[in-house]
This record gives sequence, C-alpha cells and structure tokens, in this order.
Amino acid sequence: MAPQVTDRILSADTSMGAVTLRVGDLEGMSGYYTQAFAMAPLEEAVRGREVHRVLGRGETPLVRLIHTPDLPGVDPRQAGLFHTAFLFDTPESLAATVYRAAQDPRSRFAGSSDHLVSEAFYFTDPEGNGVELYTDRPRATWRRVGNAIAMDTIYLDPNLYLQRHLTEETVAAGPSLAGAVGHVHLQVGDVATARDFYVDALGFETTQADYPGALFASAGGYHHHIAMNVWNSRGAGPRAASLGLGDVSITVPSRADLDALGVRLSERRIPFAADGRSVTVTDPWGTQVTLALPDLSTDELLAR
Repeated sequence: MAPQVTDRILSADTSMGAVTLRVGDLEGMSGYYTQAFAMAPLEEAVRGREVHRVLGRGETPLVRLIHTPDLPGVDPRQAGLFHTAFLFDTPESLAATVYRAAQDPRSRFAGSSDHLVSEAFYFTDPEGNGVELYTDRPRATWRRVGNAIAMDTIYLDPNLYLQRHLTEETVAAGPSLAGAVGHVHLQVGDVATARDFYVDALGFETTQADYPGALFASAGGYHHHIAMNVWNSRGAGPRAASLGLGDVSITVPSRADLDALGVRLSERRIPFAADGRSVTVTDPWGTQVTLALPDLSTDELLAR
C-alpha cells in the first residue's frame, strides 16, 4: 500500500537529491570531488555558455556542477549553503572517504563531531562550499525529548576513528560504494522566516529547535533532511548572483505529493513552476529548491 499523502507534511519516504553548485573552475572542482570524495563523472551537457557536469557514486547523482566562471566567489556571510552532507552506509565507507579527503591537499578540514544520531566530518572545498561526510547511528538508538530528537556536538577524534574503521578494501572500492545526499544545511537571514517556508510551506517537520540560531527539520522522523542557521548570515537579505549553491533537490514519492505541495504554495501565494514531474520554488533568500519524483535521470537533472 502506498503511503498516505497528507495535505500539510511531506511523505515519510521523502529524501534528498543531488545538490547543484555553480563553480568557477569546472575541471578543478570536478577533479576535487572525484579524488577527495570518491565520486565519478556520470553525465555532461552544454547549455549555452554553461557546462553542466553530474558526479556521483554508482548510478546515484550526488552533485551537479555548473561552470559559471563570470560570477563572483562565494560570500560566507550571505544566505546560501552552509554544507552539503553526504551520507555513507557504514563507518568503514565513511572512514575511507574521510581518509581520501584528508589526503587531498586542496581540502580544508573543518572538524569532526559525534552528534548522537550520527558521526560527522567536515571539510571546505576549494571554492568555499562546506561539505559534511557522515554516517548515521542506528535509528533505534536515537533519543527523543518531547517532540525533538536529541542531538549534540561532541568532539570526535578523527585519528581514532580512522584507526578503528579504515580498511584497504574500502579505500580501494572508492566510487563503487554507495553514497547519498543525506541532508542539506543552509544559511538563512532569520530562522522564523525559514520555518515559515521550509516547515509550513514545503511540509518538513521540525525535529530540533533548541540550538541557538538554528532549526532542523525532516520528513518521516529522520533527524534532519534540511537545516537552517544564522550563525554567519543573520539579517542577510536576498542572495546576490554568485558561485556556490544553485539548487537544493528533494525527492518525493508520488505525483500526489507534488499536487499537495502546489496547494500549500498557492495558499501562501508563493510563486512556483510545475511540469508534472517536479515543482521548483525559490526560498525567501533566493535559493532555488526543486521537489521531484523518484528515478530522476541524469538527463532530467541536467535539463533543469
């Protein structure tokens, strides 16, 4: 039986899709994501002056790079991307990717944390985009405090983690090991406006609102598919055109989910575009968000 579609929240089977980044150095950034994060090129297309390249693992697209060299660089204080979080199935697969990323001289290591629900390592790519590499702890071990999922930021020793979980086999396996976009963490101008858009309009459910200056939300009881913070961007207005985040992709299971979303957006007079397989909308800071049906082909992703 298909999951019931409600009018107000996203389906429990919602997940995240490939993130789009506008980049100034396509070959440099493509080489970095390939080497540091064990991704492989899946497809490429030229649209006018822009070159679009999709990278992923197996047949799963993880990131689309759009070559737009005339744009200014990422402004760390404007709204946009805080980090893209790539999820790995096992601690061994995570450790292998962390090891590769740490060995790449272009990486900037930004820390590691035990979040109770997950174990995570943070890097910054050569053009200033944040990247999280993480694996989830078993969902049965997650604790709830009222309506919130308990999360924390506890130091995680990266060397000890690698000693425990790194194997030659997983390093050698590289792009053949599964990976996914687990969540996307955004910089916004204020949390209340972000809640109105991402929770009330799009239909995510709040999972953690106790972190100062941040909000975490998800579908189906996950710890978070989307997060929003003002730590660097408090008071930011609409984004200026720049390199960095181009699109946040969310996958919903059925056309009924898209139709319900269209109703919510229309009720709030939020403009959107729909083509039967996807709905595209812009958040209050100019970040494009696309909700699409499953089994999106690389050709469809490139056509956005």
